[in-house]
Amino acid sequence: MHKVAVIGAGAWGSALALHAARAGCAVRLWARDPGPILASRRSPRLAGSVLPEAIEVSGDLASMGGQDAVLLVVPVAHVRRVAALLPGAAPLVICAKGLEPGSCLLPSEILEEVQPGRAVAVLSGPNFAAEIAAGLPAASIIAAGDRGLRERLAAMLSTPNFRLYGSDDPLGAQLGGAAKNVIAIAAGAVTGAGLGENARAALVTRGVAELARLVGGLGGEAKTAFGLSGLGDLLLTCTGAASRNHALGVALGQGRALAEILASRSTATEGVGSAPALVARAAGIDLPICAAVAELLAGRASVAEAITRLLARPRRDE
Repeated sequence: MHKVAVIGAGAWGSALALHAARAGCAVRLWARDPGPILASRRSPRLAGSVLPEAIEVSGDLASMGGQDAVLLVVPVAHVRRVAALLPGAAPLVICAKGLEPGSCLLPSEILEEVQPGRAVAVLSGPNFAAEIAAGLPAASIIAAGDRGLRERLAAMLSTPNFRLYGSDDPLGAQLGGAAKNVIAIAAGAVTGAGLGENARAALVTRGVAELARLVGGLGGEAKTAFGLSGLGDLLLTCTGAASRNHALGVALGQGRALAEILASRSTATEGVGSAPALVARAAGIDLPICAAVAELLAGRASVAEAITRLLARPRRDE
């Protein structure tokens, strides 16, 4: 039996712990505050799902050694601190999406600094936590430069209802996971402002082109933008009712202030930090949607002004 540690007991971490147990793995789940989960066997972030007793829950990172794989499912802002404390030499599987505030580093680049030489892979795709926890059909990718590593992880974590494809582009997979949240904010703002389905469809389609430029321009494979970790994740996040980033965009489009929206939330909305980080990281790459969202979030443009600027861009062939 494979042994898997899941670091982070939010909605996605709890869902992945349930999934790994369903895949036949012995699972340890690390929670910053394990008390509520140990008392009820339920994650506060994943309503309706019960964690079986077979999933060991602990607040001690030192107890997470001796595993076959470690799924890192904390927000990107906490990856550096948490990863530096992880024991053992098992492959680290990045399940967080976004860039580190300040440094603008991707999770794999953070791990290179705090866990040099340790094998790293990326799990990414169009997956809502509640549906994975319920065992509904889904697909995702395992991205790693080492074919053997991604094949071992895919075999370890696949189930009949959760199909894992391999990818040799972990950079592109991470960029897709970061940018789709930003584009989802823009799509939500279009919806919230009442601009119609035509406008949202046009924005999402141009968002795919923007994502391809981003991935290719930063050294990944542009084709990754059209796979599960790009187009697939983008479609889900821009249309799914459970998308936190899309919902934030809708609220912005309706005229609510960003500070008010964030104050009412208890979970991270990664696109808020990813927008300025992507624009800074990709200087010289044409990212009009990401730039418009960064301006909107910074209060330098209203939704109407951001849309006007996008529509005023020079015409050209697609």
